[in-house]
Amino acid sequence: MVMSVDLLVFDPVSGASGDMIISALIDLGVDQSRVVDVMESTSDVTVEVSHINKFGIACVRTKVLQRSVESRGYEEVKEHIEGLNIPSEVRADALRVYERLARAESRVHGVSLQDLHFHEVGCDDAIADIVGACTAINLLRPEHIYCNTISLGTGVVETSHGKYPLPAPATLEVIMDSGLPVQQTSVEGELLTPTGAAILAHFVDRHPPPPPMTIRGIGYGAGEAEYEHPNLLRVILVSVEERLVPESIEVLETNIDDVTGEITGHLIDRLLEEGAKDVCIIPVTMKKNRSGQIVQVIAEVHDSAHLAETIIEETGSLGVRIMPARHRLTARRRIDRIQVTINNREYSFRVKIATDTHGKVIDVSAEFDDCREIARRTGIPAKQIIRLVEEKGWKEIEKYNL
Repeated sequence: MVMSVDLLVFDPVSGASGDMIISALIDLGVDQSRVVDVMESTSDVTVEVSHINKFGIACVRTKVLQRSVESRGYEEVKEHIEGLNIPSEVRADALRVYERLARAESRVHGVSLQDLHFHEVGCDDAIADIVGACTAINLLRPEHIYCNTISLGTGVVETSHGKYPLPAPATLEVIMDSGLPVQQTSVEGELLTPTGAAILAHFVDRHPPPPPMTIRGIGYGAGEAEYEHPNLLRVILVSVEERLVPESIEVLETNIDDVTGEITGHLIDRLLEEGAKDVCIIPVTMKKNRSGQIVQVIAEVHDSAHLAETIIEETGSLGVRIMPARHRLTARRRIDRIQVTINNREYSFRVKIATDTHGKVIDVSAEFDDCREIARRTGIPAKQIIRLVEEKGWKEIEKYNL
């Protein structure tokens, strides 16, 4: 029987904020009382959740009412969150979201993280929003999270520093670091807030489009502002009947005919160090019967641009083709260590274990560098060492159900 994997898709056609994310997830079916209880435990706030209708669409609206406006520095926010009586995974996520915000604000204002003072995002309501969103997502526990293109507004927004252009500088910094897809619109207003951007940047781990899927649930979260369109964030819970993990990738290619083997070897190493999933050099016959090569790189979408620059720098190529692939399926991989006795002596080897999403082992492969080193020490051919290690790896799996 093939089991399904749950994926969560954010559809921010009207942007996103912390309260919109919470509202959409509650409308999707996340336990409202548990989310509200955690939010109200963060500080002296009251959380109101209401079911309303916007432009004929039933949705949820969440408001956080704070009794005092107390802004904090980044270090104070960290200390406050670390002292909360909330689940450890929620605390860890909230701290990482705030770290993204802090790094963005630090670059905008030109101050160190230690000296950084938050204003709006350091208040009680912002802390409650971030902790609430982290709680809702942890309750849902999707296998992966996707985000469609995020709409950005235009105009200006009032802040404690005065009027800032939209999107707010901190929002742009968060988006720049995340690789999340965005589109500028003519809507006047703050569609995407720094808090909403940081939450999405932290949790989204896959780029659209998702693989073929079955829709299991839909939620709508209402924003506070009113526009000529429904100010709603939509979330979609889907199931994917795949035994392997879906990844959105792009394939980069360029043709070369005057690059030495030393340079192509160096190129492979550099591309892998800079985030390429895989690199291969394919021999081809080019026009006028010249011998050449195709450099082919598999990369995540947000890595494609800088990897293309690397290819051009190292090879002198005048252009790189970037071809989107709908998705690829990959096995989960982990590294374990096993002990193998060779010539009455025990050696430690790393083995790569590939599994599907349900833990079924698909393959066991020995780490070549370890095998080569032991082959050098013992004088036994490397291919024989590899065979011994992989046989022992399979036996360990069968014995201990690793």
